[in-house]
Amino acid sequence: MPTTSTRIRLQPANTSRIPFWGQLFIGSLWIAYTVALIVTDQGLNDLHFLHYVFLVFSLIYVGYVLVHNAPIFGTQSYLEFTPGYIVHKAGLFRAKQVIPAENISRLELVPRQVRVHTHNDGTYALSLREVRGRKRRRLLMEQLRAFAAQYQIPFVEGPAVA
Repeated sequence: MPTTSTRIRLQPANTSRIPFWGQLFIGSLWIAYTVALIVTDQGLNDLHFLHYVFLVFSLIYVGYVLVHNAPIFGTQSYLEFTPGYIVHKAGLFRAKQVIPAENISRLELVPRQVRVHTHNDGTYALSLREVRGRKRRRLLMEQLRAFAAQYQIPFVEGPAVA
């Protein structure tokens, strides 16, 4: 990503109870167990086709985990500052949230959050935990200040933003 880009890559929000590697381990365990059942069972069971069905679902699960957590199809979670809009994409399977500049009443930067107050929809909060690294966080702060200055939006910084 070039430094002049207005898109800031975000880490997927870690909201699942099982971490990424744990999900991969469970999926791999399911696949190994199913393959072992297929190899050792030699037609003694009438419901042998269920092993293949479970194998397909296990592969789909592992694929879902990989697509949801790894940048296979490019940047999945980002915050983008476009002319006249702030665009937030929270992940591959989530819709973009587009906030027009004319609808923003105030931008607020608090210690672990960016709050976008709008005239119509209330408050939209972005967790700064999704922004990894000092360079990205500094770039986000600069983009927020520039966006607020360009569209004459009040910009409020809370205490101890780092």
